[in-house]
Amino acid sequence: MHTILLSFQSIGVVYGRLSTAPLYVFGSIPQNDFISDESAYEYFSFIFWTLTVLSLVKYTFIVLKADNDGEGGTFALYSLLCKHAKVGLLPNDKTSDDVTNSETGSPSRTKAESRARRAIAKHKSSHYLMLFLALFGSCMIICDAVLTPAISVLSAASGLRRSLTDIKYSSSRETEDSILKDLRKYVPVPTACAILVCLFTLQQYGSHRIGSIFAPVVILWLLFITGVGIYNIFHYDPHIVFAISPKYMYKFFQSTSWRSWRSFGSITLCVAGSEAMFADIGHFSMKSIKMTFICLIYPVLILSYAGQAAFISHALSIKDSSFAIDDYNHFYRSVPDHIHYVFTILSLLASAIGSQATITACFSIVNQCLALGCFPRVKVIHTSDKIHGQVYIPDLNWMIMILSLGITIGFHDIVRIGNASGMAIVSGMLVTTCLMSLVIALYWEKSLLLSTCFLVFFGSIEAVYLSSNLLNFHKGAWYLAVLLALSLTTMVAWHYGTLKKYQFDIENKVSMEWLTDPSSGLRVSRVPGIGFVYTDIVTGIPAFFSHFITNVPAFHQVLIFVSFKSLPEPFVSPTKRYLIGRVGNRDNKIYRCIVRYGYHDHIRDSDDFEEQIIRSIGEFISLEEHDAESLMSTEGKMIIVGKQLPEGDALIPLHYTGATSSPCASTQTNINTTEDTKLKRKRKKVRFMLPANSPKMRSSVREELNELVDARESGTAYFLGQSHIAVRNGSNFIKRFLIMVYVFFDKNCREPHVALNIPHAALVEVGMVYII
Repeated sequence: MHTILLSFQSIGVVYGRLSTAPLYVFGSIPQNDFISDESAYEYFSFIFWTLTVLSLVKYTFIVLKADNDGEGGTFALYSLLCKHAKVGLLPNDKTSDDVTNSETGSPSRTKAESRARRAIAKHKSSHYLMLFLALFGSCMIICDAVLTPAISVLSAASGLRRSLTDIKYSSSRETEDSILKDLRKYVPVPTACAILVCLFTLQQYGSHRIGSIFAPVVILWLLFITGVGIYNIFHYDPHIVFAISPKYMYKFFQSTSWRSWRSFGSITLCVAGSEAMFADIGHFSMKSIKMTFICLIYPVLILSYAGQAAFISHALSIKDSSFAIDDYNHFYRSVPDHIHYVFTILSLLASAIGSQATITACFSIVNQCLALGCFPRVKVIHTSDKIHGQVYIPDLNWMIMILSLGITIGFHDIVRIGNASGMAIVSGMLVTTCLMSLVIALYWEKSLLLSTCFLVFFGSIEAVYLSSNLLNFHKGAWYLAVLLALSLTTMVAWHYGTLKKYQFDIENKVSMEWLTDPSSGLRVSRVPGIGFVYTDIVTGIPAFFSHFITNVPAFHQVLIFVSFKSLPEPFVSPTKRYLIGRVGNRDNKIYRCIVRYGYHDHIRDSDDFEEQIIRSIGEFISLEEHDAESLMSTEGKMIIVGKQLPEGDALIPLHYTGATSSPCASTQTNINTTEDTKLKRKRKKVRFMLPANSPKMRSSVREELNELVDARESGTAYFLGQSHIAVRNGSNFIKRFLIMVYVFFDKNCREPHVALNIPHAALVEVGMVYII
């Protein structure tokens, strides 16, 4: 039942793009390229086999199986390669990696022995190539999310213009003719813009609500185009069904010219939405998406395109004079006259919905890029408590809307927008084919011959379509290059700056002995309270904190170094999230906490994040001497905490307002876990109690836990590094440009996630100059 519900919702979100493609596929082909009725047969043959080979065979039966724990898209494929082929370039400390590998067991180590993996791991250039492919494919999905709303809505709005044209022909008054002429000229673009604004405004309600609202409309649209397609086949040319024969494709290549080859690229629009079908797995499920496409979408699209081809073939055979009009729309003209207005209304609604698939896919891809340090910080809102992949990104949503409105107003031409959209579609598919071939060889561990066959077969088909789209570069496809340059520069610059900052921290960190050794001459004083030091490195002292200690030789009674490490997987279980260790001996009261998260986890946005760290340290203190799953790092033992202890928790959170008495007050100590009254939240309390079903706690453990509780009662301070990046003298132009772009976004995008919920009175920002 749950799969059926997801299938129903996926119709309104995932398949709106594919189902509205009949509005503009034939319409984006120039009229002069339809030489005879055979041309309709040839184009339909290409559409049938393109849908069958790429959408049905490649995506539905092969690519959808390569999900990364339920998540899809180019970055999901790249994440699979990072985990199983060791090709990741993203900052990820070896300590955290070792623990992850130890949990996966021997299969991961066995896979690492394959010859292909060793060859790829040896050549660093292949790692950069894979990251570039992942970024390039992600950029194509973002560009497609800009272009698709424009072409979908503008195609439907042009149908409204043709309805007004029909009204004109039924009137003989000159005044009415003048009014209708103005309406035909000025109505389509404003109408399209109004629909676009409404569409992007609805995104905040989430995929599950949008899918439930849009699905009935798309189902009505699918029933409508199925009925029209069947009617046209029987009414105009029943022999069109024989056009599925590959011989018509052979005839096209025999008589092709440069002009017809350019129009050949428009065929790629029939598979628009196939890449989004894979990227949207996280919003629904593989089974629901696959079942819906095979049982409903695929046969409906074939019937619809066959009906249009039958109508075109008939119009060309009788030499219909209206067919030569530049503004001619085959789909609109093929609809029977008495239901034109039904078609106009349904097409306007369906076209707005048709853009939903790429917009949703864009949110998913950017969310993955954010967690892996490849996109500037933006706000991500999870719109569903049950399906973690359903996200909404407000900043990105409004940016896409502005760009899409600009294309609609600036181009207002379906053919030119179609050229750009077609190139984005086939380029994204080609990237998926390349990454998928690597997944087949390195993750699925199939033979290199099978992987090569997959790459050559599907890659050659997509390369042919790409070559035809490149011929239309000057006819609108250049805008895709502009969008690609902007998005790719942003992502590459952000990743480059993030990586260089991390490398600077690693190179300039100091050892813990510098801080804890009395002979170092620092004469450091300890003050009451807990100090949280947020850093990207997981060993040693970050450069900004050593800079702070050098100038202000004092730190808190309890010091906790907190690091966040992204893993190339969607989610990390809470029982494996926190890795706690001790820095120096027990008397130092210095701890290190490594928080591991997946690219769909948002643990730093949690209001009780500080409480979770304190509880994890309490568990570490209790387990330190007899834990069997500990890891020895350069700084000592580290333990994975988060599992439910049989003795119960050492630190138990108690949320209440005001003072209350407890019958167990003699054995419990309450501490205040928040001191920012401006937030107007209930005061959170954490109290320490002896486990009821365990032997008496050792005095040393009790003493250290009491010191942790006392330190928390004294207050909390948060240390953050504030970077000021400067480029090293003698650096080349490309490096200076990338750093300049990174600095721009770093200063103008959202604050780091960890700083969002920190009380300003307790925040200490330490400035540090990074020479890169």
